[in-house]
Amino acid sequence: MFTLRPMGEEDIPAALALWQGLPGIGLRDADNPASLAKYLRRNPGCSFVALDGAGALIGVSLAGHDGRRGYLHHVAVSPHCRKQGLGRELVERCAAALKAEGIEKINFSVKADNAAGLAFWNRVGGRERTDLVIVSLILGDNPNV
Repeated sequence: MFTLRPMGEEDIPAALALWQGLPGIGLRDADNPASLAKYLRRNPGCSFVALDGAGALIGVSLAGHDGRRGYLHHVAVSPHCRKQGLGRELVERCAAALKAEGIEKINFSVKADNAAGLAFWNRVGGRERTDLVIVSLILGDNPNV
């Protein structure tokens, strides 16, 4: 049994702990508490957490938009809680929140070697794009942002 609710700033430490413990999640230096809090404030009600019966965070989906496109980041479920529909529910909640904001398309990145992640996204209706290459401009001195 789990409970879903919008993600708040108080959930950031537990979300980071979950993300840091999972293969396939690519955290960068920009995934710090202050930056994540700023993202949540810019995109209220778009990100969600799942809690177990004891109130421990077992899943998280970070989502937002720029007014034109939606973005999902670091969707994750604790390994012992997978295959129960929790990941799908987290994605559906984010999608509904973004759609309510007028967003018609959600983009996300999956590491090329994350076979489990790619399989999940295929199961929930994701479509792999082979016509794009991700290019980043680093605006500061830290190449790991």
